[in-house]
Amino acid sequence: MPHVEIKFSNDISLDVNTLFDQIESVINDLDSSAGVCKSRAYPAKTYKHSHVKIDIWLLSKQHRDDSFSQALLNSLRECLIVNISNHCYLSVQLHYLDTNYLTMELSPN
Repeated sequence: MPHVEIKFSNDISLDVNTLFDQIESVINDLDSSAGVCKSRAYPAKTYKHSHVKIDIWLLSKQHRDDSFSQALLNSLRECLIVNISNHCYLSVQLHYLDTNYLTMELSPN
């Protein structure tokens, strides 16, 4: 289950829910085994220069190699250009988690 964090200066108008859906779709178009993305957004009221920083965490898997990473970054670039209309700086970082990461879905009784 990928994680997506969007940090952005609050002078940028973002429809973060649409952006979450679009990013999840881009990831799943390239890797149908990825599944849903846990997503969070953090607008910053104090900043220098308008910016959007997107961090994406994925589990390390054999097929998620350099070629996959470049294809994912290219697809994300196209998606973000369409979905961010403000002038700003944009950064996207892919992170790969190792085997020492535990994730699960909890359902309280």
